Amino acid sequence: MARLRRRPREPEGRMTLGEHFREFRRRLFIAAGAVLVASVVAGIYYDRVFDLLTDPFYEYARSNPSVEASINFAEATSALSNLISLSIFVGVMVASPIWLYQAWAFIVPGLTRKEKRISLAFLGATIPLFLLGCGLAYAILPQSLSILYGLSPAGTSNIQGASMYFSFVTRFILVFGIGFLFPVILVGLNAIGAMPATRLIKGWRVAVVLIFVFAAVATPTADPFTMFVFAAPLTALYFGAWLVCRLLDKRKAASRPDWLDVDDTEASAL
Repeated sequence: MARLRRRPREPEGRMTLGEHFREFRRRLFIAAGAVLVASVVAGIYYDRVFDLLTDPFYEYARSNPSVEASINFAEATSALSNLISLSIFVGVMVASPIWLYQAWAFIVPGLTRKEKRISLAFLGATIPLFLLGCGLAYAILPQSLSILYGLSPAGTSNIQGASMYFSFVTRFILVFGIGFLFPVILVGLNAIGAMPATRLIKGWRVAVVLIFVFAAVATPTADPFTMFVFAAPLTALYFGAWLVCRLLDKRKAASRPDWLDVDDTEASAL
């Protein structure tokens, strides 16, 4: 009986349509499996996750003992649905390095060597910036909640529905995390030649205004404190992205052949 031989890997990364589908399915299963395992672990430690996300709320309640503040599960199934949704949220965040890598690995065979290096650097910067944004959101959450709940008229209470509260908190954290990916996008556009550093520095005033508008619209809260805390690091990251793009442009200029800059009417060294 003839032995089945594994098809040798194509050195240039070319695959048939069927191989693409099988590769996509394999990557999808790995990513989904990582999210599932992380979600199960988050479910096991649900009490800690719950305490971590409700601590900013109860910090406000402790600092305002005269105000009645509590988190309420209004329906019989609310606790179960909240456990599932929070576990999935934490699972997606914790497993983000794995499913992002799987997405990158699926795209890599169709890229050149230079594009692979750029995309890998892009991936390497995405994860820490996303986590940094999420961490900043959690750090300022008590102050934001204090400002919002402080607008309640005298004699009223802040009995917060659990589903609404956790929906607000997770959206608040995700907005900050996604917003911190802004400089990575700028550097990526520069790497493909669509956003030179000179254009970034010329339009910095407009960019700063747009950053503040984005911060005002994107954040779930309407207070100026949250807007400024979100917009200030985004502005700093914008100029950080400009510095990186400037270095990349200098490197591109240094590797550019001299004969490309010769006038059409002149003879080049070639």
